[in-house]
Amino acid sequence: MATSPKLTDSVKFPAEMDTTKTLFGVGIVGLIASGVGFFLNHEQFFFSYLTSYTFFTSFALAALFLVMIHHITRSSWGTVLLRIPETFSSNIWIWALFFIPVLLGMGTLYSWTDPDYVTGDPIMEGKVPYLNELFFILRQIFYFGVWGWLGYRLHKASVEMDLTKDWGLTTLMRKISAPGILIFSLTLAFASFDWLMSLDAHWFSTMFGVYFFAMSFQALFPLLFLLIIWMQSKGILENTISRGHIYDLGAWFFAFTVFYAYIAFSQFILIYYANIPEATIWYYHRLEGSWAFISYSLIFGRFAIPFLVLLNRDSKHSRKVLIFTSVLVLFMHFIELYWIAMPIMHGHGISISWMDFALIFGLGGIFFGLFFQKLKKHNLVPVNDPKLGESMAKHYHQ
Repeated sequence: MATSPKLTDSVKFPAEMDTTKTLFGVGIVGLIASGVGFFLNHEQFFFSYLTSYTFFTSFALAALFLVMIHHITRSSWGTVLLRIPETFSSNIWIWALFFIPVLLGMGTLYSWTDPDYVTGDPIMEGKVPYLNELFFILRQIFYFGVWGWLGYRLHKASVEMDLTKDWGLTTLMRKISAPGILIFSLTLAFASFDWLMSLDAHWFSTMFGVYFFAMSFQALFPLLFLLIIWMQSKGILENTISRGHIYDLGAWFFAFTVFYAYIAFSQFILIYYANIPEATIWYYHRLEGSWAFISYSLIFGRFAIPFLVLLNRDSKHSRKVLIFTSVLVLFMHFIELYWIAMPIMHGHGISISWMDFALIFGLGGIFFGLFFQKLKKHNLVPVNDPKLGESMAKHYHQ
């Protein structure tokens, strides 16, 4: 039987690294620049903001799901990595404040807020009980309230276990995660309907919720991998996170690449086969003009290339291969969200704005600034988790 290795790395983020200040600086500059853009073209600002906000929020939500899955399955493989997704999800209650510009831009983003658009349209009139401004706002408060509490409470219990060595907290986290994952699934689905599907208020897809989840969860693993590689390049957790953990991340990455493709194709083929005009027109607009280029590039960049690369066992051990694949999928994740939202504004074809880039840097700087600010305050590894030894021993000789 292999001997469980001991922690030899420092579990504290290096105090001398000014990562947080740099990220907040980039974020503030990006937000100021995009604020100027608001006065030049407020419609472009709101659509660019929604796309970037959804992009970063999807990571926090996928991280929350991963944390809850970890607890209810009592898994051990990811214990050494757990503090990273815990930290992402613990900031959701703060990140919710950045949804306010979306609420302020509802009249620009969502056609269903215009009474003239709704009146006389039997489809839209039938959706009024759900698609109205007051109910929309109340739903967002509920969504972020649930997510924020789950993320904060699970992170707090994990950090508390570092200090108290109370293993009974693992039971508490399972009790929170079991109902939490059900509520999370429902709220995530309805949030995706609200934020993205209702941009084209006539369109509907009963699979859109799981489609949004699949693309978000697939993109989480490359993000975790890149963060770990960057941290280890700075000498952080070099001996704690092993090749075996990297391989497991690659395996999850591969699995959810397949799952994403299955869901995305299923949504498309069901709409294509049913041939309902209100549903098919959404894909029709994305398969004409320059939007068609993105449609087909998603097949290769988000599925075919990652699938073929990650299919090989050795590739999941190769950091260079995983870096390439991770960057590709994260790029395509943003492009797919752009492809979902922007044809509503630019129906004639792709129209890239400088505000798209300003808001990626602006919101991204704040999002990751909040992440590193929280990460610095606590141990990088749940040092008193009862499964930590098993997590490290399992991969010690790989």
